[in-house]
Amino acid sequence: MDKHVYVITGGSGGMGKATAELVGKKGTILLADVSEERLIQTKEELATKGITDVYYQTVDITSKENVAALAKKSAELGILKGLVHTAGLSPTMANSKRITEVNSVGTGIVLDAFLPLATVGTAAVCISSMSAYMAPRQGPYTEILKQPLAENYIETMEQFTQGDSGAAYSLSKLGVVLYVEDQAWAWGEKGARITSISPGTINTPMGRQEASQQQQMKTMLEHTPLRREGEASEIATAVEFLLSDAASYITGIDLRVDGGTIANIHRMKTQK
Repeated sequence: MDKHVYVITGGSGGMGKATAELVGKKGTILLADVSEERLIQTKEELATKGITDVYYQTVDITSKENVAALAKKSAELGILKGLVHTAGLSPTMANSKRITEVNSVGTGIVLDAFLPLATVGTAAVCISSMSAYMAPRQGPYTEILKQPLAENYIETMEQFTQGDSGAAYSLSKLGVVLYVEDQAWAWGEKGARITSISPGTINTPMGRQEASQQQQMKTMLEHTPLRREGEASEIATAVEFLLSDAASYITGIDLRVDGGTIANIHRMKTQK
């Protein structure tokens, strides 16, 4: 009997690692990230927690060749049960073009490479962000965001981001939400599901970097009904549920795991 395989991009990051701890009890883990050093460290950390059926591969998700090699490795290991796409860049980590390339184009490349491996019972979860809800869902970019593999996509999106990394981040994460919705049909034809999660302010290395450099993050936290940051484990439990057969009729949706931040922002707007 073939083993169930869970592929996690950004596998050495806070959310990726926390997810691996949970789903590693259910099958084989294949971690992907840009740093081999961090992947080795993560594999060792997981081993101390009893998660030993772990493989890793260095991958730049904007490289079709790299991602194709990752998909090939996954197929060799067993049946694709779960694809967890957490790899991405936040506003302080790169310029607008690179953020668009990694967050939007990279997501398109990953989903395109793994769709052929999807089968009945497979589920994909892509990590978006509550920032997706900061950009108007309906705009001149809406249909463009659903086609991240289109020619000149990055240059086209620069017309809307105007070189602003924050705008690129919000639009790229809105793109993840819209692309997942758009892909639900294609995945459904394979008997598979695809969803996204939009985390709020989360206590991860990336989250801490943003909080230290952006006053807006502090303001967002002050407007969060639960009055605290989320933990990587709280994203991982949501991912675990969406991957599981308990979520067998859930596809094409985005789940906000943001402590109520976006709901409260909507509330404050209506009170003005």
